[in-house]
Amino acid sequence: MAEREFIHSPGPDLPGWVPDAARAYLAHTEYGQPIRQLARDAGIHASTVLRQVRRIETRRDDPLVDAALRVLGGAQKDEASTGFGLGACDEGAMPGLPDEATLAREARRVLRRLCESGAVLAVAAEMDKAVVVRDTGDGGSARTAVVDAPIAQAMALKDWIACEAPGRISRYRITATGRTALSALMAQQENRVRGFAEAQAGFDSGVAAEAALEEIDRDPRSRKGKYLLAESPLTVLSRRRDKDGTPFLPDALVLAGERLREDFELAQTAQAPGQSWDAFVAMGLETEQTPAAVRGSIPARVRLSRALRDLGPGLGDVALRCCCYLEGLEAAEKALGWSARSGKIVLRIALQRLKRHYEEQAAEGGDMIG
Repeated sequence: MAEREFIHSPGPDLPGWVPDAARAYLAHTEYGQPIRQLARDAGIHASTVLRQVRRIETRRDDPLVDAALRVLGGAQKDEASTGFGLGACDEGAMPGLPDEATLAREARRVLRRLCESGAVLAVAAEMDKAVVVRDTGDGGSARTAVVDAPIAQAMALKDWIACEAPGRISRYRITATGRTALSALMAQQENRVRGFAEAQAGFDSGVAAEAALEEIDRDPRSRKGKYLLAESPLTVLSRRRDKDGTPFLPDALVLAGERLREDFELAQTAQAPGQSWDAFVAMGLETEQTPAAVRGSIPARVRLSRALRDLGPGLGDVALRCCCYLEGLEAAEKALGWSARSGKIVLRIALQRLKRHYEEQAAEGGDMIG
C-alpha cells in the first residue's frame, strides 16, 4: 500500500513517515471516518482497515506510541481549527514531531547504537530526552547516545523499537523491523555518498559536488565505515586478547571512551571527522561567548574540550575519530599519516590518559553529567 493512502482524510496532511495503520487509526478515531469509507478510498478491504485500527489501539499501552498519536491527533485538530493545512510544511514537518529527513538521520545514529549487544533505549515519562544504555557485561552500564523524545516516539510508532518493560522508566529494544529499516537507511546514505563522490569527479568547478557534500557534513557520523552498524572500534578491540589472555582494552578503558562520546553527543557537535584536535579545544574555550541557541549543552562542550586538551594533539585526534565518530582504525591511521597497525597502540594510550583524566575530574568534584 502506498505511504500516503490516507492523506486525504479530514484534517491536514500527516508527516510522510507516519505508517498507513496510524493514518487509518487517526482518520477513524479523531475525525470519525467510517471504516468502509477509508477502505474505499485506499482500495482495500474493510477488514484490512479494521485490523490496522485495532492493531494501533492495542499498541497505545506503549508510552512512546501513545505520545506520538496524541501529538499527531492534537496537531491535526489545532491546524484544522485555524484553517491552515500542513501540506505546505517543509518535508511534511509537524509541530512536535520530526520531518522525514531528520528522522532518517537520527534513526541511523540511534538504531546503530541499539544494535550493540545489551543496548536498550531508556525513556522517562517526565524527560524530553531518551538515552541509549549498553550493558558492559560486569554489572555496569555505559551511556552511548542521547535522543530527543519526538525521535523516539516516531521510531516506536514505526515499530523500529519495542517496549519490553513499561514503567516510570520504560526500556526499548530494536526490533527486526528496525534492523531492516536501518539497513535500508544505511544503503540509501551510502548511495548518496557514492553519488556525491562521482559528482565531485565529474564537475571541474566542483560547485555541484560541494553543495551535495554539505548534506553529508551535517551528519558526519553517517559516513560509511567499518564499524557503523553494530560495533565501535572500542567494542572490537575489547574482545582482542594479549598473549597472556588479558583483554587488549579493559572495560575501564572502554567506559572512558564511551564517556567521551557521551559528552560529544550531549554537546550536539556536528563538525566533520576531519576537524583537528585544536578545533574542538577552541570550541570549548569559546563556549561562553557562543549564543545559547547554537552551543548545545554547555557543560558537555566544556568537558569535551577539557578532556581533549588533556590528551593533546595526536592522542586527542585518534580519540575523536575512533570514540566519537566511530571511524575505523585503518581509516584513522591513513588520515593521520601513521604506519599500519600503530593506531590501536596509540588509541590504548589515549584511553589510559582519558581514564586518568576522568578520575582526576571525579576527585575534584567535576564529573557531573548534563
